[in-house]
Amino acid sequence: MTQWNHEVIETARFLTPPYRCSYLPGRTAALTYRVIADLPTRVYDELLCRGWRRFGCEFFRPACPACVQCRSLRIPVSEFTPSRSQRRTLRQNAGIHVVVQAPTVTAAHLQIFNAYHADMRRRKGWPFHLTDERAYRQQFLLGEWTFAREFLYYERDRLVGVGLADVTTTALSSVYFFHDPAWRSQAPGVFSILRQGAYARRQGLRYHYLGYWVPGSQSMDYKAQYRPHELLVGYPADTEEPHWIKPEMERPSRNV
Repeated sequence: MTQWNHEVIETARFLTPPYRCSYLPGRTAALTYRVIADLPTRVYDELLCRGWRRFGCEFFRPACPACVQCRSLRIPVSEFTPSRSQRRTLRQNAGIHVVVQAPTVTAAHLQIFNAYHADMRRRKGWPFHLTDERAYRQQFLLGEWTFAREFLYYERDRLVGVGLADVTTTALSSVYFFHDPAWRSQAPGVFSILRQGAYARRQGLRYHYLGYWVPGSQSMDYKAQYRPHELLVGYPADTEEPHWIKPEMERPSRNV
C-alpha cells in the first residue's frame, strides 16, 4: 500500500459489465469505479496522476477488456502556449467574463444543461433525458469536496456556459463543460479550456488535466491540439509509480 492510501475513505469499488464503446466502433468498454466519501486534496493529486476522474463521489477509470486506447492527457501549465487559432478564439470571446466559485445549481444552469444536451442529441445522437435539480446534484455536486469549482461564463449578465473543474494542490482537472447552443459558433469549449488553463497558471499549478484522449475518435481529437502535452502510460495501481511521457517519445503500441 502507498503511504497515502490509508487516508482515503472508500465505501465501494466495482467494475461495470462490458458495454459498447461510444468512442471507437466495434470496441467493448468497461469502467472501474471507486465510491469515495472523503480524501485530502493532496491525495486526490495522486489519483489524478494515475488516470482517475471524478463525478460527484464516483471516481472512475477505464478497465476495457481488450483495449487501452483511452489515454489520460495533461498539459504542463508553464510550457503551454496557445496556437494561432486558440488565440483567435480568445479574441472572439473577449466579451465573455468568468466567475470562479464553489459549484452550485440554479435555474439558469438547468436551462443551459438541458438545451445543450438536446442540441447534442440533434447533432450527434446523444441520449437525452431532461435533467432537474435533484438529478444535477446527484451527478455533479455530491460530496463536500473543497477542491471542487465551477467556471461560470457570462455574456454581460446572462449565463452562457458552465465548466466544472477540480483544483488541487498541484493541478486543475477539467471535469465537464456545457453551454448555450447559441454560443457554439464561437468555440466555447476551446475558450473554456484556455480560461481554465490561464487560471491554473495564475494559481501556480503544474498541470491541467483534460481527461482521456482516444486516438482515432473524432470527438476526442481536439484534446491533442493543446501542446505540449503528456500522456499517462497504462493504468498504474495505487502502489505503482505513474509515468507520463511526451507523445513524440512513445513507440507505437501494438495493443489496440
